[in-house]
Amino acid sequence: MYKVGIIGDKDSVMGFLALGIDIFPAYEADDIKRTIRDLVEKEYAIIYITEQASLLVQEYIARYKDNRLPAIIIIPGIGGSMGIGMNEVRESAKRAIGADILFSE
Repeated sequence: MYKVGIIGDKDSVMGFLALGIDIFPAYEADDIKRTIRDLVEKEYAIIYITEQASLLVQEYIARYKDNRLPAIIIIPGIGGSMGIGMNEVRESAKRAIGADILFSE
């Protein structure tokens, strides 16, 4: 069975325990990369990562962008949205469909 995990600062990820999602507090790029690698090896299907954490490892996350699994989904942290997650969804839709169906005015 596939698993779901979340990576980010402790304050942002702790609430996900109540949902049954495995949490992985990480603050530095090396720790975040190591955690992603470990979760991939353990066959996690979905890896949520906070926007702040994703900024530290953008190139590393890009390695998995076109893979079916895991889906690495960028979400806002406790500090609020920076718009990074929505931009990622928009770019994925443009690649899949060939047009920006999520345009904003």
